[in-house]
Amino acid sequence: MLTDIKAFLASARTGGFSGAARELGTTPSVISKRVGRLEDEIGAKLFLRTTRALTLTAEGERLQPRLLQLTAELDDTLYDRESSGLRGTLRVRAPSTFGTFFVGPSVNRFQARHPDMTIELLLIDRPVNPLEEGFDVSLGALPQSFNGVIEIPFCPYRRLLVGAPRYLERRGTPQIPADVFAHDCLVFAPSGHTWTFGAPGGPLSLDIRPRYTVNDSYILVDAAMQGLGLAAVPEFLARRPIAEGRLAALLPDFPLVPLSFKAMVPRHKSRRPEVVALIEHIRQEFDPPPWDDHVPVWFA
Repeated sequence: MLTDIKAFLASARTGGFSGAARELGTTPSVISKRVGRLEDEIGAKLFLRTTRALTLTAEGERLQPRLLQLTAELDDTLYDRESSGLRGTLRVRAPSTFGTFFVGPSVNRFQARHPDMTIELLLIDRPVNPLEEGFDVSLGALPQSFNGVIEIPFCPYRRLLVGAPRYLERRGTPQIPADVFAHDCLVFAPSGHTWTFGAPGGPLSLDIRPRYTVNDSYILVDAAMQGLGLAAVPEFLARRPIAEGRLAALLPDFPLVPLSFKAMVPRHKSRRPEVVALIEHIRQEFDPPPWDDHVPVWFA
């Protein structure tokens, strides 16, 4: 029955029998038979089937988190009995730009130190619930939290509000946070449309109406340099354009409240030796944060 449950979970995660088959190393017809067998066993349909995709039924949505928890705990129990040393598998998520500059090289060094391990690192620029999407560790600075997932903070992730000098000459320079409402605002989609500033009376959160939204920090910085508007961008990406006069840092008396670079780990996986080892490796490599003395050279 375990193979049937895993076929169902893989189909739900990938959105179809073909994706599940690729993930589990079998054929779509086998996956379909396994899911059908599970549906017969529980006496309910788990998917609404169309020619293009699978959609979870209400019963499928109810069972999915329970079965995820069950299979994860079983896998970890079997792993604890059968393995010794760092020889397991880790599935890790990180955002693309940040992952390219910092997380990727760090995970590469971790893999080099533990060659018997199997690691899958995926760069994804959206909120990810590692429990539902099958990740052992999700690294990043997005503010979202999830039930059954613990958060392990590493260090602050600083951002700056910036604008190009030519844009500011045309539209004026904001003096207080509320002034941003009169400007074109460029937004990093995964972090949402709220900018939170430090203020004498405590944090001040503003809901921004974006003129332009992207899901990549590098593109966001480039858009700001082209004079499209104001943007809240990672400090490490803005450092060189500011030094070269292509961007100006704004509202120094009202700094953007830093996000936190953190790991998100399903609670039941938090004591696995591989997870513990990766977390400690990241903790050491990001103390101090590597972006403190790193200036990207991608900007032309």
